[in-house]
Amino acid sequence: MTTSFDAIPTIDLSRADDPSTLPQLLHDLRHALVDVGFLYVSNHGVPSAAVADLVGVLPALFGLEPEAKRAVGLENSPHFLGYSGVGSETTAGSVDAREQFEFATELPATWREGLPLYERLRGPNQWPGHDANLRGVIENYISELTHLGTRFLDLVAEALSLPRGTFQPFLSDQHRLKLVHYPESREGSSAQGVGPHKDSSGWWTFLLQASPPEVKGLQVLNKSGAWVDVPVVPGTFVVNIGQAFEVVTGGVCKATTHRVLSGRSERFSVPFFQGVRRDLTKAEAVGTLAAHFAGLGGDESVEGSQVDSAFLRAKYDTWGESQLRTKVRSHRENGRRFYAEVYEQYINDDASETRIDIP
Repeated sequence: MTTSFDAIPTIDLSRADDPSTLPQLLHDLRHALVDVGFLYVSNHGVPSAAVADLVGVLPALFGLEPEAKRAVGLENSPHFLGYSGVGSETTAGSVDAREQFEFATELPATWREGLPLYERLRGPNQWPGHDANLRGVIENYISELTHLGTRFLDLVAEALSLPRGTFQPFLSDQHRLKLVHYPESREGSSAQGVGPHKDSSGWWTFLLQASPPEVKGLQVLNKSGAWVDVPVVPGTFVVNIGQAFEVVTGGVCKATTHRVLSGRSERFSVPFFQGVRRDLTKAEAVGTLAAHFAGLGGDESVEGSQVDSAFLRAKYDTWGESQLRTKVRSHRENGRRFYAEVYEQYINDDASETRIDIP
């Protein structure tokens, strides 16, 4: 039986530090995981200075001249890191009205001929040169969110009656951070900032809504097929399930479909995507915890079940390849330049033809 929601729950992570409040926190977290797939976290332990420093660099970064942005263009990077302009990315078959800088845990490129093509996703950032402090601000923020993600995963495991540490082996060596700017829309509140989708870039997403509370735009799709607003709540992160976590939990914890509508005010948004091991196979993802989650499958709206998802639908055998496919389909110029050998296959395939068998 479908149970829906009309608001996003808030989980106060400080309650995890007190044995007397931990059981209720885990109960509330389980509800958010199984019945919603989206939540706010408050008292999360990320220093306010790290958040303020990041928010502070956004206006100048997006105010750079076009040539400065092109110098770190994503089309220069086989790792899909760098700047992409308004209209350069598509979601759900339509163009997104947003520009963004994408960064990741700073790592060297290690791909060489003979390795899986998806290993080419790992690599270094492109750093704009206008602000000597920018790199430090971003690397500090990525470090803080990496630590938050690790702590949060242990609470998730406990909420799902699993030992702490259960989910750590699924994590990647590289996490990703997007700094996103949605320009004001001439169409009012109906323009697509980013179309309906399930997060495919990570295990979990930790989103900083970096605009004032009056600036709206983020919506999630509930199990009845209605869109629910996710307003800005200062001092919190919006946290949501990614596609790989849905698979590993046997569909009990759904990756909830969401979108952004552009409005009459510009909007800044900073999602941190907790990385998934690129070599994670379907068999490992489905089988590792299958016995624990057997018979507990969740439900979702018809609209949500139809969202494109290569890994959920078993189109490719590894998380890395399904992730590469998603990147190529979203950033086609980059795909043509660096991944010509698989470009036509990824663009023209239909991930809805088969679906992974989640008990």
